[in-house]
Parts: sequence; structure tokens; C-alpha cells
Amino acid sequence: MYKAPVGEIGFALNKVAGLEAAIEQGLHGELTPDLVDAILEEAGRFSAEEIAPLAAIGDTQGARRENGTVRTPDGWPALYTRWREAGWNALTGPEDHGGQGLPTALSAAVTEMWNGASMAFAIGPTLTIGAVDALEKHGSEYLRKTYLDKLVSGEWMGTMNLTEPQAGSDLSGLRTRAERRDDGTYRIFGQKIFITYGDHDWTENIVHLVLARLPDAPAGVKGISLFLVPKFLVEGDGTLGPRNDVLCHSIEHKLGIHGSPTCTMIYGDGAGETGEAGAIGWLVGEENKGLACMFTMMNSARLYVGLQGLGVAEAAFQKALAYAQERRQGRSTLLAKSPEPSQGASPIVEHPDVARMLLTMKALTSSARAIAYACGHAIDLGRIHEGDEARRWQERASLLTPLAKAFPTDVGVEVASLGVQVHGGMGFIEETGAARLLRDARIAPIYEGTNGIQAIDLVTRKLPLSGGAAVAAYIDELAAVVNDLRGSNRDGLGMTADRLADALDDLRETTDFLLAALKDGRTDEALSGATAYLRLFSLTAGASYLARGALIDSDGEARMALARFAAENLLPEVGALKRQVLEGAASLEAARAALN
Repeated sequence: MYKAPVGEIGFALNKVAGLEAAIEQGLHGELTPDLVDAILEEAGRFSAEEIAPLAAIGDTQGARRENGTVRTPDGWPALYTRWREAGWNALTGPEDHGGQGLPTALSAAVTEMWNGASMAFAIGPTLTIGAVDALEKHGSEYLRKTYLDKLVSGEWMGTMNLTEPQAGSDLSGLRTRAERRDDGTYRIFGQKIFITYGDHDWTENIVHLVLARLPDAPAGVKGISLFLVPKFLVEGDGTLGPRNDVLCHSIEHKLGIHGSPTCTMIYGDGAGETGEAGAIGWLVGEENKGLACMFTMMNSARLYVGLQGLGVAEAAFQKALAYAQERRQGRSTLLAKSPEPSQGASPIVEHPDVARMLLTMKALTSSARAIAYACGHAIDLGRIHEGDEARRWQERASLLTPLAKAFPTDVGVEVASLGVQVHGGMGFIEETGAARLLRDARIAPIYEGTNGIQAIDLVTRKLPLSGGAAVAAYIDELAAVVNDLRGSNRDGLGMTADRLADALDDLRETTDFLLAALKDGRTDEALSGATAYLRLFSLTAGASYLARGALIDSDGEARMALARFAAENLLPEVGALKRQVLEGAASLEAARAALN
């Protein structure tokens, strides 16, 4: 059973990502370290005692559609109500709408716990957070007044409606249409697919944010507008009115996250109670500028999807470690060296290859955690500061967002797969739960922008920020860890400083290469190595954070050992990735003939 590693999470959040220092500087108002600790402890308790026990039934029972209504697994609606009433949905919400206004980095930490307990449950509220962000920044006074209080409290939930059968990652082919009405509202007609929690039985109303195109809109993505379309219309006094013309036509049968209803939504099919065809919607932001509004929601969602991968990775590691400590098989070399050797079999955790897999799982998970929390911290400081300092942190958040989405979700799949391997044949059996974690994790590298798209975003949009100065400054910060390592005289760190220095040299070289390629118009050459570069970057940053943590924790022998393991066992991959970035484009282009 999953148990949140509150101590590890708190250390990564406060010491490595920097929340504690920000609190000491007074950047988070009245927030105190004691309050942070209390929030983490209670989130750990809730995730272990309330959410985790219902994860298995969510997988086996799944969401289902009954008599035109979507039902989530038994016990889940009541679980959500307890979660919402405990105030978790309002953690980062704006205070003038009932929220607590707490840092995104703190929200990231507790979100990891929700996903470690059940990714399928935790994904629902994630989209509401994004809807709050979008409405707070772009919604009219009427929309903010009507919807934000309910969304912040979690009494109502939000969704994000982008994808259509012919328009997935490329939204230029979007066909859902919007028609203007004289009263300032719009009528929405069309179909959306893969809509997470598009319908459910958790809340009495659902607030859909829908991308659609006006009749006179420009072609392509420049002609997309964003609309708020509620499941039930809201009367002037705040009570719910008639059912809007929007329905869930069907739900998908998926590889994993079975408890999460993934819906096909139909707008304007005559299913409403308004007496007029077309789902009634309200414009969010300006006409034909909806993509910019939606990106406010998507950027939030990308960090939170990264946290899904992180949560699953932690759960998979815990499950594999517990199994390896109990399962006895063969005789380890450790047993043979014991002064009083036993005739019995050894726990498999004592076998070198099993220990290697477990340490790889832990090192990758800890690296992903640090990157995700650092991204949340940068988002916070970008909002708090002003002027050049705000821009610096906003660029840091922009730089880290593709890493924080892609690396933890890749790690989630990799670690969950290793977890199955540690279990051996029992990992392939559903009753152990190891397979469920792998099935759940597999979607996270795909949605909210595939990880390939994250790599493209990193290389083409984020590296050139401030002419490359933003990424250069970040690499310099990571490099300072090497100097600290070499001046620490700490035993137990082995070759950590040297391996990290090598990786940082490779990161600088590949970054300069990609920036030059973009400047020279060799875009395809840069894109050929984008995915390899994102992993190279992430491994280097993650190992740097682990080393920083080992230096901060003067009594942490385990942290030093893990940092050394990451440097000496994970960072050698960086050299191979560098060659792929620098030299792989020509062979990739030539090999296209093999695809004919």
C-alpha cells in the first residue's frame, strides 16, 4: 500500500527546490515552515488512508456509462467530497474567491501524493486548477463572479476540451464551431474526444472550457476562440438552471487509469433543456485569441501531468522495494560473506542486479521530484517578483516546464516497468498491483502535449529565451554544485563531482550546438536530437539536484550514496545522448528509406 514519503518530499521541496529560503525572505506572506510541514503530513495521511485503499477498485470496476450518466467507481464520489471539504482543491486558489493562495510548489508536493495513491482519481481535480488559472487571467467579470468561487472550492469541476478526431496535437484542423447571439452569448456545435472527466458523478455542475472557431475566423490556429460552456446553466441567484446542450456520448476503454472517465463530448446535438439547439457558451478572453488563453491552462496542466508520472514512480518503487525485501530466492554474495552463513535463501534485495534496479528507480524518481518542484518554485517566484527579477523567474519556469512534464512522465513508465521486473513473474499478475501502475503511467507521456512536443518546445522556444541567456544562467547555477562538491571534502561521494562536471560540459556543448543550428536555419537537424537533448538535460539537472541535497544534508549518508549512484550509474548515458544530438540527424534522414 502506498505511503507518501513525507520526509523526502519535504526535503526536496524546502531544501532543494528552495521553498524554505523563500519563506525566510518573506516572499510567501504568512506561510511558515511549521504550516508547510503540517500540510504535508496531513496530505500524506489522506493519500495513504483515504485515497490509496480505493485505487484497486477504481482499476477493476472503472468508470461506466449508465442511462446516459457517467458513474465513477464505488466510493469515489464520497472520497472526492471528503477531499474537497478538507480544502485541498482550494490550496492554490485566489484568496478573493475562497482560495488559500498557497505556493504552486507546495501544491506540486501534495499532488505527487494524490497521484501516488491513485493517478486515476487525482487527474480529475488537476483540470479544475487549470480552469481556475484561465478564468482568473482571461475571464470576464461576469464569468469570474459566476464560476470562480465554485471552481476554487471544488464544488464544481472544470474540463479542457481541445482534441477532435481530426485535430489532435495540431489544432489548426479544429472544426467545432461557435455562432454569435445578440445577447452576447454563443452557440457551440461540434465533437470533442479524449475529454478527461468530461462527465461524472462528483459534482452537480461541470464547467467545460472549449476551443471553437467562429464563422469569420482566420484560418489555422489564429482563428481559434475559447468558450466557457457549463453542463447546467447558472441562474442570476447562483442556482442551477436547465441542462445545457452538451452530453457525453461515450467513454473510452483504455489501457489504464480505468477509474477516470475519458469522454467523447457532443455540443449542440439537441440534448439540452433550453429549447434551442446549440450549447450556450460565453467567450473567454477575446475572439480568435483563444489559444493564448488555453495555454494558460495547458502550462499549468503540463506540470501537474509531470507530477502524475512522479507519483506513479514513487508508488512503483515502494511496491518493488517491499516485495524485494520479502521475496527470498537463491543465495546472495552478501550471505556467503556473513560470519554466520544461513542455509536459507536470501531476500532478493541482496542480489546486486535487483539492488541496481531498485536504486535506479529511486534515483530517477528523486531526480524527477527535484525538477518538478523546482519548476513549481520558479512559477511562484515569477508571480511574486516584479520587473527584471519576475522575467528571470518566468523564463526559468518556461525553461523547466517541458522538462517537468516530459522527464517525470518518462520516468514513471521506466520505473513502473522496472517494478514489474523486480517482481518477476508475479509482476505480470494483476493481483500484485505492479502491472496497474505500469498501465496507468503509460498515458502520461502522451497527453497534455506528447513528450516529443515537449522536446520541440524546449529546443525551439525555450533555449532561445533572452538570446540563450536564460538557459546559460541555469546551467551556471547547476555548475556551482560541482564547485561545492570539490570544496566539501565529504567522504562517500566518490566520482560525483567529476561525472557531474562531464555531464555539464556535454549539456553546454549540445545547447550551443542546438542554438547555432536554429540560428543557421538547420531546424530539422536541431529537431532530430530534441528528445535526446531533453533527457540529457533532465538527467544532468536531476543529478545536480541530488548532489545539492547531499551537500545540504550533512548527516545524510543515504543521500550521498544516492547522489553518487546517480552520478556514476545514470550520468554515463549523457555522453551517448550527446553523440545522438550532435551526430544523429544525418543517419535519421538517411534511414527514412527503411520506412517505405
